[in-house]
Amino acid sequence: MLNVGIIGASFARDAYLPAFAHIEGARVAALASGRIESARAAAEPHGIEAVYDDWEKMLAEHELDLVCIATPTIMHKPMTLAALARGAAVLCEKPTAMNAGEARDMLDAARDAGRLHMIDHELRFNPTRQRIAELIHGGELGDIRHVNITNIGASWADPASRPKGDWWSDAAMGGGRLGANGSHQVDTLRWWMGEPASVVGQALTVVPDRIDKATGEPWTATSDDLSYFTLEMQSGALAQVFMSGVAAANMGNETQIFGSKGTITLSNSDEKLYLAKAGQSFEDISVDVPHMRLPGLNKGIWNVSVLAALQELTAAIAEGRALQRGATFVDGLRNQMVLDAVVASTTSRKWEDLDMAGAV
Repeated sequence: MLNVGIIGASFARDAYLPAFAHIEGARVAALASGRIESARAAAEPHGIEAVYDDWEKMLAEHELDLVCIATPTIMHKPMTLAALARGAAVLCEKPTAMNAGEARDMLDAARDAGRLHMIDHELRFNPTRQRIAELIHGGELGDIRHVNITNIGASWADPASRPKGDWWSDAAMGGGRLGANGSHQVDTLRWWMGEPASVVGQALTVVPDRIDKATGEPWTATSDDLSYFTLEMQSGALAQVFMSGVAAANMGNETQIFGSKGTITLSNSDEKLYLAKAGQSFEDISVDVPHMRLPGLNKGIWNVSVLAALQELTAAIAEGRALQRGATFVDGLRNQMVLDAVVASTTSRKWEDLDMAGAV
């Protein structure tokens, strides 16, 4: 039986704990959060008695085979290094770290400890996106020429929509749309299309002046609420990503992939996948997602896909083998290099070249 520890209550409640309920051979032994009330609220429905508001104490008091980290980005590196030092494998949420230097430290520590490492880019385990990968890698779309991805929402549009102290709005804590959503987009594009060669873009704070809804107190957001970038892939293809949390209406995530032999469209609103081969009309080639029907899992592609990611990771730990799929800390480092380059491009207003060959 694998013993699992979780740091961070919110995503544990929504995704990790419902997923572990469907994984034989693994049990969540302990859960830590910054607030003991949050830890208890997440743990009690699953019969977890060992709860903490001190993650270091949790690591010290339990022999854990796996530690899952879902906390503000600024804590990813210290928590990862501590878990690895205690002999545990690590699943870390995205973005990997505050910068590529921290991501490199996490990768080096995992290798030195000889432990498995995964970044929770769960969409690599989503059947619909796996089907897209198969179509691209199998050549059915021909040469990929360009990709458009938009992620448009309204959740940050109202100045009173975020409470004071919200870490997602604090650049010093690693918050922002670029890390929260852009990391997923970069990882997916690398998975589908190979490595990028260069990037240009911006990470902007469009609505910095905010008001706490409960108290009326003004405060200033420092993280990006709108980001966009264009990747020039090593293949020569272009991939454009535009993400906004400050629109007046939600439009969700839309993906369009244009190849020399075919075009794909995918909308997160209905998860319908359409393919049009050259000279033909679009046809529905949507994929069944069996995990959507499992009891207890919160619906939506993110929560459902976590189960398959955890199944692969726990199986690899139990069998003493390498990961067969999923994003490792190597991918985390390479994704972080792209995010860092977008931040640099915001200042330089120029294309930033990427040396992915050195990130191994």
